[in-house]
Amino acid sequence: MTISNTKTFGYCRVSTTDQNEDRQIKAMLDAGINERDIFIDKCSGKNFDRPQYQVLKLQLREGDILFIKSIDRLGRNYKQICEEWREIVRDIKAHIRVLDMPILDTTRTDGLIGEVISDIVLQLLSYVAEQERAFIKQRQAEGIRIAKEKGKHLGRPALTYPENWEKVYTIWKEGSITARAAMSELKLKPTSFYKLAKNYKMQL
Repeated sequence: MTISNTKTFGYCRVSTTDQNEDRQIKAMLDAGINERDIFIDKCSGKNFDRPQYQVLKLQLREGDILFIKSIDRLGRNYKQICEEWREIVRDIKAHIRVLDMPILDTTRTDGLIGEVISDIVLQLLSYVAEQERAFIKQRQAEGIRIAKEKGKHLGRPALTYPENWEKVYTIWKEGSITARAAMSELKLKPTSFYKLAKNYKMQL
C-alpha cells in the first residue's frame, strides 16, 4: 500500500564520539535519503534513550520508511529492538529497511506476512545475541578461574614507590622542584605520582 506524502528517513549510530559515521551516512545517501532526514546518535546502543532517535521517532508517520545500515546500529539489546520494531511497524505503521540484511525490509512484503517474517528473524537474532553474550561471560569466568588457579594477579598491578621516592618527594615538598620535574625524575605518570604522594602523606 502506498500512501501519499510519505517520507524516507535514515538513522545512524556510533558508540563514541571518536568513531566515524561516514560509512553509514554514505549508505543513506546512496539509498536516496536527503541529508536533512538523516539522524545521527553518538552513544551506546544498550537502550533507546538517545536524543536523535527519539526526535526521529516523533517524526515517523504511517507509510514512512526508516533506513538503517545494519541491525546493530539500531541497538544492541535485541529484546528492546523487537519492542521498538513492533511499535514502529504495528503502531506507527511505518516501514523499516535494514540495508545489510534485505530480509528485514517490511516494504517488500506488506501486511501480516511481512510482520511474521520480521518477527522470526528478529527473534532468531535475539537468541543468537543472548547465546553469544552467555558464551562470552562463560569464557571470561573460565579465564578468571584458571588465572586464579595459576596464582596470577588479576587487575592492574599495585603501585610501588620508586627507590628515590623519599629524596625526590622531600625536595618537591620543599618547593625546590616542580611536580612535573618530580614526575620526570621518578618516571611516574601524574595519576600515579599524586596517588603515591597522597598515600605517603597519610603514612607520615
